[in-house]
Amino acid sequence: MAAADHANSTYDRMKELKEFDQSKIGVKGLADSGITSIPRFFVHPPDTLDLKKPTSQTCTKKTIPVIDLSLFNTPTKRHQLVEQIREATSTWGFFQVINHGIPISVLDETINAIKAFHNQPHEVKSKLYNRENERNGVMYATNGDLYRAKAACWHDSLTVYMSPETKRAKEEDIPEACRKEIVAWELHTIKVAEALLELLSEGLGVEAERFKKLGFLDGKLLVGHCYPYCPEPDLTLGIRSHTDSGLTVLLQNQVGGLQVKHDDEWVDVEPLPGALTINIGDFIQIISNDNYISVEHRVLANASKEPRISIVVFFNVGRHTDFDYYGPLPELLSSNKPALYRKFTVPEFLESFFSKELDSKSFIQKVKL
Repeated sequence: MAAADHANSTYDRMKELKEFDQSKIGVKGLADSGITSIPRFFVHPPDTLDLKKPTSQTCTKKTIPVIDLSLFNTPTKRHQLVEQIREATSTWGFFQVINHGIPISVLDETINAIKAFHNQPHEVKSKLYNRENERNGVMYATNGDLYRAKAACWHDSLTVYMSPETKRAKEEDIPEACRKEIVAWELHTIKVAEALLELLSEGLGVEAERFKKLGFLDGKLLVGHCYPYCPEPDLTLGIRSHTDSGLTVLLQNQVGGLQVKHDDEWVDVEPLPGALTINIGDFIQIISNDNYISVEHRVLANASKEPRISIVVFFNVGRHTDFDYYGPLPELLSSNKPALYRKFTVPEFLESFFSKELDSKSFIQKVKL
């Protein structure tokens, strides 16, 4: 029914989109209302949905690498860890880490807190629903790119800017249901990200502090996603295919749906208890001059009655001026290995990001030489 409605030429998409957005009920509100078909503006075109099925059965047998971070402080083993990270990042762009130093109890508390926020009654959450804070502070809404996207996706998000200081959310503005846990999670993820950035630097053959000195711990954005049950999961997506920006640290509950594109096939990222999922974004691919790769990934619409919960922390450079230029590291360049990308500023990167729907590698194509 929804697909047929979608094709109806008399359908006023923008009117229905605004009515939904102004209701502030979010996707979870729709799911909780007991609907049996999704609104038309969530229906994706067939060419997008055709990609949901793997091209062969081999897809289901592949898994992203799992890396044990307990070797980090063992000098005689560290080179093995560097090589594992380098191999995973240059071929998959994605990997999971275990023994990362964050207690299981903290992982559970963080997931439960974000779930508790999304489970709050409409009258509580609606007070926080807004699109004004897309670039700073705290924002709760459905689909950050709702008005830029060709089709909406089946998720709600709580977005909290942690740094730089000019964008940082005031602690009292973070919803009380998850405030303590979000503040604590930031500190835990910084330690993991710092270790990973060292390993990524060493994997390129540059000094261990190189990525840190570039400022990759200075820009932090936390997003707590909820993917509620979808009555027509074959007509939409949880999040469309896209690539990230810098270094991404993901915590997820045991409801799957995340997929990574590898060798032109979609590979399921099975939730591994106690693990964190890590991936590389476009910014790092550019700076590494293609030694590391950012990879398309997406989340399928949730067919389970249990909501999928994920907490993503995006680490990127914090200097957002027109005077700081970024591009391939000079140490990686030679006459045999010239720069593959031109230099750019963070404002240029952000302007590109916020001018369109979530997508894959469009900025990489823009700055490619």
